Amino acid sequence: MHELADGGFGAWYRRHRWWADPLGMALLAVVMAALGFRGIWGPFSILEHPVSPWWGLALALPACVLALAKRRIPVTVLVLVTILFAVDLLTVGGIGTLVVLLDVLWTAAFLAGERGRRVLLVVLGAATIVLFLAAWLFTDVSFAVAFLIGVQFGAIFGTDYWWAVAVSQAHELAELHRQRAEDAAAVAERDRAEAVQRERETMARELHDVVAGHVMAMAIRAEAALSTPPDRSKDREALQAVRDAGLDAHGALRTMISVLRRGDGNLAPTPRWADLGGIVQEAERAGLVVHLVADHVDDLGAAREQAVIRIVRESLNNCIRHASGAEVDVVIRESDTEIGVEVRSRGGMAGPAAAHGDEGWGLQMLRERVGALGGVFTAGPVAGGWSVEGRIPREGRA
Repeated sequence: MHELADGGFGAWYRRHRWWADPLGMALLAVVMAALGFRGIWGPFSILEHPVSPWWGLALALPACVLALAKRRIPVTVLVLVTILFAVDLLTVGGIGTLVVLLDVLWTAAFLAGERGRRVLLVVLGAATIVLFLAAWLFTDVSFAVAFLIGVQFGAIFGTDYWWAVAVSQAHELAELHRQRAEDAAAVAERDRAEAVQRERETMARELHDVVAGHVMAMAIRAEAALSTPPDRSKDREALQAVRDAGLDAHGALRTMISVLRRGDGNLAPTPRWADLGGIVQEAERAGLVVHLVADHVDDLGAAREQAVIRIVRESLNNCIRHASGAEVDVVIRESDTEIGVEVRSRGGMAGPAAAHGDEGWGLQMLRERVGALGGVFTAGPVAGGWSVEGRIPREGRA
């Protein structure tokens, strides 16, 4: 009763139909016998005299018992029930074995594969022809009646077979759609995760390249002013530099917040070739001595151009942080196959803000950027200083 209340009769029936169906067919056979159904297939009977319809239960009830195993061994059960039906056809002529045979045939066709269904279809066609020939050649019915008997058997069993195949194919199609939906959901989830990761990486690069640079410039200029004797003009110049860097950082942060909250606006413009001179001048104002040697590069492409400029800017920022007052050689060379950029520092001493560095995130992001373009990035100490070098192929991943 609890099962009926929880899922309704339909749910209860689906859970217990393995025994409910055979029981229902057995009860139907009893009712048919009580109503006197016999001799349905009279032309095929080999008995000289009619027998009691209750004899039909001797064949129908064993068929119902076999039906309990129709899902475990469908082919075996189908063969055995077919034999019982054939015996019933030649003797009592009841309807019980026919109902069981239709049920078992439906199950066998539903569970069979493509090849098994073709075999069943051939067997059904052959059985229909055999029944027609048997009725025509071995009974006293006319050709027309024998033909009608064959059509009846073909229609009954053919409809049962077609129904089972249609339901099975519908289930297979539903399962295919379910799998496709799950695959699509998994792909969508993976794309969403990748999109979120790309957004995080973009925000991390923007924070490092724009905001962190301005904040570090503020700290360096302020520490430099505090570490020297008071000088009104130099102190005001340092304050002006701190103010400018703070406004730039504030503007970049507002832009990023606008993009994150409303999805509109653009992030801070990426550095281009025309910004190279300004980057060098900013480093010189911070105390570096920069020697720039750069070939005139045409048609470099936005991604490669940004990679070159970011290598220069990040390297100069690291020199300001870790080698204040150093001499820095910036060399950008172009060949037929690649673009090479090298930033090498000599001398200098650790700046007052060195302890507040980014612990290598800048160099790591440069390595990822250059690697994405198919290039090679190296960074490490050399005699008397530090060297950062990137080689980017002119043709490669973009």
